[in-house]
Amino acid sequence: MSTVSNPGYHVAHIEKGELGELSKIQEELNEALDAQNQNAKIMVLVELSDMVGALEAYLSKHHPGTTLDDLKTMASITQRAFASGRRS
Repeated sequence: MSTVSNPGYHVAHIEKGELGELSKIQEELNEALDAQNQNAKIMVLVELSDMVGALEAYLSKHHPGTTLDDLKTMASITQRAFASGRRS
């Protein structure tokens, strides 16, 4: 990411994504990384919150009926598999 000459919240140039697409999730991740590079802890949390919204929009558009709770369920199962060291 390159830097901008007249920064607002972000000092890095961040490509804009399209809501409902992976590009918006990437935009929010890049903004969180820029906030981290600025040592702006609260801004990192704001960007993570924005990422949740971007994830919800993506799910709504590309996987109707799938929710963040469904993703959390799968994350828990993955965590369980890694903790036990078993895949089957």
